[in-house]
Amino acid sequence: MDIKGSVALVTGANRGIGRAFARSLVDHGAAKVYAGVRDPASVADQDLVPLRLDVTDQESVEAAAATAGDVSIVINNAGIGGASTRLMDGSFDGARRAMEVNYFGTWAVSRAFAPVLARNGGGALVNMLSVASWVGQPLFPGYAASKAAQWSLTDALRQALHAQGTLVVGVHAGFVDTDLSAWTDAPKIDASTVAELTMEALTGDQFEVLADEETRRVKAALSQAVGAPGA
Repeated sequence: MDIKGSVALVTGANRGIGRAFARSLVDHGAAKVYAGVRDPASVADQDLVPLRLDVTDQESVEAAAATAGDVSIVINNAGIGGASTRLMDGSFDGARRAMEVNYFGTWAVSRAFAPVLARNGGGALVNMLSVASWVGQPLFPGYAASKAAQWSLTDALRQALHAQGTLVVGVHAGFVDTDLSAWTDAPKIDASTVAELTMEALTGDQFEVLADEETRRVKAALSQAVGAPGA
């Protein structure tokens, strides 16, 4: 699909990967980019159109879909880590919140904007996923489970929206250099790299982005037999 001249919405566009997505859309010629955020005042980029959107609030989601009725690209980026819930300790509250934002939030936005995309010719729906979609994480199992659920949702959306001409893209990455991963010294890729690879996927009508070598390795290993840890 063509990005130039398009109208796009990016959820969680005021920082991190979301801001990189929004900037990349502008740089690739998008005519308008809505920044869907809970606090519109947090959007400092003058090239973006702030749009109040809380992905966990159904009324907010429906109001955003009514306002941004001209979009042809929707990027579901808003998400949280939920790392306060570890596998064997910690309240389940963080895990529940991760599921609410990452999974149900993406589902709500996708459901609300699917008719908008259909009216505007099909367009594209992009979901920011993770290598954690495929790998259990004892340190943050709630986040990983939410991303696994989001991956399943992305596949369901791809099947359901194919008939209306909507390209559904799943973007997978390991650690990205944002506030969300500030707690670890593990190797990270730039948010701008994730955004640029996603723009290439959109223009090339690709269904999936594997943003780094670790993600590509893990995806390739999915067909292998389950073994002991470290085997």
